[in-house]
Amino acid sequence: MPDTDAEPPAPQPLEGVRVVDVSSFLAGPFCSTQLAEFGAEVIKLELPVVGDPLRKFGTVAPCGETLPWLSECRNKKSATLDLRKPEGAALLKRMVAEADILVENFQPGTMEGWGLGWEALREVNPRLIMVRISGYGQTGPYRNRPGFGRIGNAFGGLSFLAGYPDRPPVTPGSATIPDYLAGLYGAFGALLAMQARQKTGRGQVVDIGLYEPVFRILDELAPSFQLNGYVRQRMGPGTVNVVPHSHYPTKDGRWIAIACTSDKIFARLAELMGVPDWAGEGKWGTVRQREAARAEVDAFVAEWTARHDRDALLRLCEAAQVPCGPVYSIDEIFEDPHYAARGNILRVRDERVGELAIPNLVPRLSETPGRVNWLGPPMGAHNDEVYRGWLKLPEAEIERLAALRVI
Repeated sequence: MPDTDAEPPAPQPLEGVRVVDVSSFLAGPFCSTQLAEFGAEVIKLELPVVGDPLRKFGTVAPCGETLPWLSECRNKKSATLDLRKPEGAALLKRMVAEADILVENFQPGTMEGWGLGWEALREVNPRLIMVRISGYGQTGPYRNRPGFGRIGNAFGGLSFLAGYPDRPPVTPGSATIPDYLAGLYGAFGALLAMQARQKTGRGQVVDIGLYEPVFRILDELAPSFQLNGYVRQRMGPGTVNVVPHSHYPTKDGRWIAIACTSDKIFARLAELMGVPDWAGEGKWGTVRQREAARAEVDAFVAEWTARHDRDALLRLCEAAQVPCGPVYSIDEIFEDPHYAARGNILRVRDERVGELAIPNLVPRLSETPGRVNWLGPPMGAHNDEVYRGWLKLPEAEIERLAALRVI
């Protein structure tokens, strides 16, 4: 018997919002996934037979799907459609007529070549919001250049800063950072455009180049160069303007991150290290003094941390209110009690793969939380729902389009 006393699931903030996703690979799909996580109905359109490229990118699960597809296309409905064919373009226009948002990340001009550019689509639906993510954006001399996450890191200025000063630039954590950032800004832009639409009644384009979110997060890099001509160089794990603020070795062969962002915090650390007189009026009491002696300060802190096991150091720093944290590998993340308490790792059961661990939703809303209903779906799993249910195509027409590989 069903539990009649159970509370109904909380409403989701984007319930009733319809999104058509014709993007591929990662930036566009991540944009629409975030909308799907909070209640939007997202129709992911894939090329018939071939499917989305993300299905073939990354580690392949036993079911034949890739882990990026299963994780990053969760909550979406999959339908097949070939936009390159006139019949396919016509079907997309019918979808757009009833949609709120369309997400695409083709090279600029591609959608226009199919008769599906902004001008054509807003004639069909003046309230449409079109999120367009590409390597360099829709305008500018580089607009036609192809772009991927690694190029976004490089062109955006982040790769130059990653690594040690005497070595070549390295990938800053992941080549996909620009894709995720662009997807995040794309979802943010879509929500802003929806808010504006409530006031104006009109849709608009959200235009993002992969490199732009990377450049946006580079703190004072631009104003510092404009004012002082300062070209920041690679600093390894160090951070400009503050010292000690780096990763330090521990006795048990691990690493700890320590962040002394003020003179007051350094005074606490100096007390822990047994040199309280070096803070305050002492030789390293100010940020300026510590920056001038950066190598010496970092070496002293590293020598101190190397005398202690990591977990003991964490307890010492926590008790003294010195910001610190373990430099975690993924296996340690899975073992951490805070990750567990916050539910940051979500385990989803799926008949194709059993239980799969994926990153949980961000942000956490207290009253209208999002949720994960299913992992990235099989290709074309929702064709009936889209073509029979939504567009109400006759059975003979569906069979004809399928035979032509339009759907």
